[in-house]
Amino acid sequence: QLQLVESGGGYVQPGGSLRLSCAAGKYSLNGYTIGWFRQAPGKEREGVSCISSYGDRINYADSVKGRFRISRDNAKKTVSLQMNNLKPEDTAVYYCAADGTVRSMCEIHDRSRYDYWGQGTQVTVSS
Repeated sequence: QLQLVESGGGYVQPGGSLRLSCAAGKYSLNGYTIGWFRQAPGKEREGVSCISSYGDRINYADSVKGRFRISRDNAKKTVSLQMNNLKPEDTAVYYCAADGTVRSMCEIHDRSRYDYWGQGTQVTVSS
């Protein structure tokens, strides 16, 4: 059972940056498609970004394109989400999730693909 842990959330002013990380303790995330999702109060959980099993396919939600960047650090066994130029509408609990099936693509619109989920980390963007 893969246990995912997110870190790096916090409080930031509009225009600021945060870097979220997703890790599974001593286990590597290599071979897993990793997705980042977020859920704001009163809203459904939505996909933000994903990176395929081997890191060669990446997708972003339109709302974060050009501002967020997902990456793998195989040495650190983490997947990170660099978030720049944050806006109040980015405020949400951010979750990372792992898809245990090796795929050539990654999907942020189908949460059912993801087998493992972290507990989430809060990101608050406010002045």
